[in-house]
Amino acid sequence: MPQGAELTAGRSSVLCRYTMDSIPFNRPYTVGSEFACIQQAIENGHLSGNGQFSSWCQEWLEQKTGAVRALLTPSCTAALEMAAILSDIGPGDEVIMPSYTFVSTANAFVLRGATPVWVDVRDDTLNLDERLVEEAVTSRTRAIVPVHYAGVGCDMQALVHVARRHELLLVEDAAQGVMATYGPDSQALGAIGQLGALSFHETKNVTCGEGGALLVNDANWVRRAEVLQEKGTNRQEFFRGAVDKYTWVDVGSSFLLSDIGAAFLWAQMQYAQPITNRRLEIWNAYYDAFEPLEEAGLVRRPIVPSSCTHNAHMFYLLVRDLATRDALIASLVARNIHALFHYVPLHSSPAGRRFGRPSGDLAVTENVSDRLVRLPLWPGLEEEAVSRVVDGVYASVAPDHATRAVR
Repeated sequence: MPQGAELTAGRSSVLCRYTMDSIPFNRPYTVGSEFACIQQAIENGHLSGNGQFSSWCQEWLEQKTGAVRALLTPSCTAALEMAAILSDIGPGDEVIMPSYTFVSTANAFVLRGATPVWVDVRDDTLNLDERLVEEAVTSRTRAIVPVHYAGVGCDMQALVHVARRHELLLVEDAAQGVMATYGPDSQALGAIGQLGALSFHETKNVTCGEGGALLVNDANWVRRAEVLQEKGTNRQEFFRGAVDKYTWVDVGSSFLLSDIGAAFLWAQMQYAQPITNRRLEIWNAYYDAFEPLEEAGLVRRPIVPSSCTHNAHMFYLLVRDLATRDALIASLVARNIHALFHYVPLHSSPAGRRFGRPSGDLAVTENVSDRLVRLPLWPGLEEEAVSRVVDGVYASVAPDHATRAVR
């Protein structure tokens, strides 16, 4: 890892100017040194996976999260697929997860022949309801897959206890969780279960366009994880001089991020804390501005338990009903503000009904899916744009209610 890898930056260094009339939901964010890192990767003459920049990014992740081993992947989807293979999950097995998540959470295990078992989410954090997990456990259950929604940690203490009681694996979908922690020891999301998956998609806090990482938190799993990543070969052992030639030893695939992608990611990692700080500023501005609407019973703001340190990955509002949600989104779009709803519950999708099964009532999942609106949030969003978003929400939800100035 080069000297000066741990950089700090003032806000003026982190922000990029925002001049567009239209406020996008997300705008891919750059810190300014991406091209220089990519050029260095080209000059290094190693553009495929597991080059110098990949090594630096993986070391950074290991230091930040405490993972035994971090492996860069082409996407969080790929990391989840690696986790499913490492877990030896197969036909007839069941995997407990929320229905309120992205399709990759389920697909990774369906591809191995397993059955997702949908469990409802909590009505405060919208995370997997740990109180309902145990009743979903059967003799076929192999793993619990919590999803840390909006970068807010699930109740991992409770889930760890359930997993241990029933000898289940705990695989964290921490796609939205970079720079977020859980518990009094501030454990990084993704580094609590045996395995964790992170995302560096362009919509995430730290990005390289498309990318991800598998966090391996059990030293006994490291060697096989490296083999799976390298197409089922012991290539990494060969490069370390542990074997005189490498060969095919296990199943696997090409689960490698190119060093060009890792170079872009490395530039971003140097500014991970300033990026997070700026996102938190915007998140807090929204949170303060919408307090009067919540007090009036018109919206509900995100809830972050005291046990969690979130990363401001997302700011959402829960409105009264589906009609109010659709009207709010339409009103914002008419003002050139691009707000979005979020997941259609997997259990209600054609593939979800085919491949999975529900455990109990999923009423909270269905309810929040109809009521949730996500607002624009990315580090280059300026105060004027935040004020426009706030004014747009008030104009739709409470046209006669005085707005609160954005701080």
